[in-house]
Amino acid sequence: MSRLLRSSRMGLLLTAAGLAMMGFGIYRGEAAVVLEKAINICLECIGIG
Repeated sequence: MSRLLRSSRMGLLLTAAGLAMMGFGIYRGEAAVVLEKAINICLECIGIG
């Protein structure tokens, strides 16, 4: 039981850290940069860009 409790705490800690990093990236405007790059890659694959 103790091992299961520790592993779930670690999972929650890692999830919280990941969400905090995602929030910081969105705050800095990185989501727009990633979306722009994704659009360019898709247009290149289709042959438009």
